[in-house]
Amino acid sequence: MSRKYFGTDGVRGRVGDYPITPEFVMKLGWAAGKVLSQTGTRKVLIGKDTRISGYMLEAALEAGLSAAGLQAALLGPMPTPAIAYLTRTFRAEAGIVISASHNPYYDNGIKFFSHDGTKLPDEVELAIEALLDQPMDCVSSDQLGKASRINDAAGRYIEFCKSTFPSDLHLDGLSIVLDCAHGATYHIAPAVFEELGARVIRTGVQPNGLNINDGVGSTAPAALQAAVLEHGADLGIAFDGDGDRLAMVDHTGALVDGDEILYIIARHGQRQGTLNGGVVGTLMSNMALELALEQLDIPFRRAKVGDRYVMEQLKAHGWKLGGENSGHIISLDHNSTGDGIVAALQVLRALVTEGGSLAELRSGLTLFPQVLVNVRFAAGTDPLIDEEVQRRVAAAEVELAGNGRVLLRKSGTEPLIRVMVEGADKVQVRRLAENIAEAVA
Repeated sequence: MSRKYFGTDGVRGRVGDYPITPEFVMKLGWAAGKVLSQTGTRKVLIGKDTRISGYMLEAALEAGLSAAGLQAALLGPMPTPAIAYLTRTFRAEAGIVISASHNPYYDNGIKFFSHDGTKLPDEVELAIEALLDQPMDCVSSDQLGKASRINDAAGRYIEFCKSTFPSDLHLDGLSIVLDCAHGATYHIAPAVFEELGARVIRTGVQPNGLNINDGVGSTAPAALQAAVLEHGADLGIAFDGDGDRLAMVDHTGALVDGDEILYIIARHGQRQGTLNGGVVGTLMSNMALELALEQLDIPFRRAKVGDRYVMEQLKAHGWKLGGENSGHIISLDHNSTGDGIVAALQVLRALVTEGGSLAELRSGLTLFPQVLVNVRFAAGTDPLIDEEVQRRVAAAEVELAGNGRVLLRKSGTEPLIRVMVEGADKVQVRRLAENIAEAVA
């Protein structure tokens, strides 16, 4: 069955436009409550990022859950991976995250974790969608759900993050710039790194409901790069608005992306004997990562773009480590979903254990130039089956001669074809990408 409301990461859109309206979100809370009330605890955790619309949507979800007879336990602003972790520790029916991740403040979304802290299975999301097309009812007054607030949620998650860093190691002497994107990690990440001994220089930690991801965070790393150089810091770490992805910057101001972070963690895990299998990337993972892992005899598999598909591949192979070049890193040894703070701590574990700098840690991997061109196409057409497009793709692959890749894929949210070409020669890569994009257009 096709999905009507759920995308690859819950229900998302512009606030005030359907479906991100109070009426719909209340009914979504009701429908989810009806479907998810399976374990008997009848408690659902609700967390959010720092968008101003979070107050409104939280209240709507609370009303819908109450009408279905479920209790809402409110966490306040918390990173997405914190909600996954707390859902497990509280043995809740589910966890609900109010966030649009790295999007601007005027967008928002609702995503769900099952009782084990993982994304909802397809059949559960479809069952919720089926109820959304039915009239909403209400349990009797004596069965209505109550609401409560979990006041120590932040402290619990801070201690969890610290527990993923070896107790015999510390960050004493390290100077770290943290950019929290004015988002959900603003009151969590500084405490984690300071309590482990680092000197933390804070930025992006003054949310006002409107400034989340605005020129800061992992999707706008220029601010972090400048801050690292300004303060002469050892490195910088930037999170996105909901804290499930990160970018890093070395002491020279150079950006360290998700592929490089995966490489550092995987290589260190192999050296420590803790890797437990191979690594899952995505179709967008840089070819250089695949080749570098091959040199280390570490198996590598590609999934479709999206953490849901990375997780599917990890489970299929019984592996523990995967992620995207956007900085969404999943380490099933530690959490059940992508976790920016935990991923950063794993990189710092490698740095402290092996010595040297972040620049030296990443030196074993030199990423290929990668050019991405987005091309809009008309409704009712399919450029992917066009003969001229296919001819140019084939010609590009012959020219790259195994030292690069061509990837064309449709956007899941817009009428766009994403044309990606990568290879060793930047000029060649751009020329080939533009040539294919011209045919698509």
